Amino acid sequence: RELFALHAKEYAQLQEQLKTVEAKLMAWHRAEECSRRLAQIPGVGPIGASLLVMKTPAPGTFRSARHFAAWLGLTPKDHSTAGKVRLGVITRAGDEALRSVLVAGATAVIRHVRRGRGAASPWLVDLLKRKPPKLAAVALANKIVRIAWKLMVSGEVYRAKPMPPALARVA
Repeated sequence: RELFALHAKEYAQLQEQLKTVEAKLMAWHRAEECSRRLAQIPGVGPIGASLLVMKTPAPGTFRSARHFAAWLGLTPKDHSTAGKVRLGVITRAGDEALRSVLVAGATAVIRHVRRGRGAASPWLVDLLKRKPPKLAAVALANKIVRIAWKLMVSGEVYRAKPMPPALARVA
């Protein structure tokens, strides 16, 4: 009983620490304009947006969104030669925590789409028909990162494209 009481006390302390850290993170997120804009992207949320803003060097230093996605490790390794394009596995370079948060967010978007709750793009619906969900989650995370780079560089706000209701039912 003493051991369980000790563990319960440690658990309660950890919960309090987590609440404190979460409150600080949310306060920082609300104060940071770029983080608020990035949180509007489906699958990013306040934690992913805060991590993107905190861990990304100046987004303008990347030549393109693909370079930014490659920096995060969300692009396939290139084994092309003699004009023949051969793409390998995802490189997994870059920040592992940031990449895993983005893939988890993409997985949540896919879960909502498969249950019929979220609006899906025709690209995502087609991808889910052809590929396994985990592979589709990494591809969607890549797309999310490219959108995030564009929003960070341009200062624009995310605008979702409306999808026809017929395509939404197919997902």
